[in-house]
Amino acid sequence: MVREIRVQYRRRHCYRTKSNKVKVTKTPGGRLVAHYHAKKAGSAVCGEPHCRAKLAGIKAARPKAARRLKGRERTVSRAYGGVLCMNCTRQKVIRAFLIEEQQIVKKVVAEAARRKRK
Repeated sequence: MVREIRVQYRRRHCYRTKSNKVKVTKTPGGRLVAHYHAKKAGSAVCGEPHCRAKLAGIKAARPKAARRLKGRERTVSRAYGGVLCMNCTRQKVIRAFLIEEQQIVKKVVAEAARRKRK
């Protein structure tokens, strides 16, 4: 049986959009009313381009609800916690370390070349 029963929207606008989903429900008094459905929350994903892995330890919530979560539910205690996944964080730290090492080696080689010239 198809439920083609008209009910009046109580909030937002009068269009059947993604943000205005309702379910027709019968009250104990016999009236038909519209019950609003919240959008499903997507889990937090890694901010690195082309990664998009789900972030472990972070609750899935809509933006407004996410701001109301406790700090420990919104982030993880690590560098880039709550922004990057573990693998991307690891790569970023290793890359920064290798760049620093490269600069140190460059300085040592330049110093050796300067001593050789003298």
